[in-house]
Amino acid sequence: QVQLAESGGGSVQSGGSLRLSCATSGIPWTNYCMAWFRQAPGKEREGVATINNFGTTDYAESVKARFNISLDNAKNTLYLQMNSLQPEDTAMYYCAARPPLPFTPCALQSTRDRSHFPAWGQGTQVTVSL
Repeated sequence: QVQLAESGGGSVQSGGSLRLSCATSGIPWTNYCMAWFRQAPGKEREGVATINNFGTTDYAESVKARFNISLDNAKNTLYLQMNSLQPEDTAMYYCAARPPLPFTPCALQSTRDRSHFPAWGQGTQVTVSL
């Protein structure tokens, strides 16, 4: 059974940085795609960044050049380094994982259908104040 556990959220001022971690266990797939999603109050959950086990990444336009997704296979941990945080980045952040899917590359576009991702963490809150 795949288990994902996020940590590293908190409260920061605008312009600050945070690094989120997602500890993973039980991933049964040889190849896989992992993603960070976020959900602000009253809004739909949206994909922020994706990475596959080969290190190929993709980002939402709103976070490109500010956020960096990485995967430490030795530590079984997914990271999201978030820099230059803005109040609009305030949200609950979730990590998710899925196996390869036909005709569905590990890219941000695949996060539009959350059902593609069978494994989710419980989320970690990020709050950015002015």
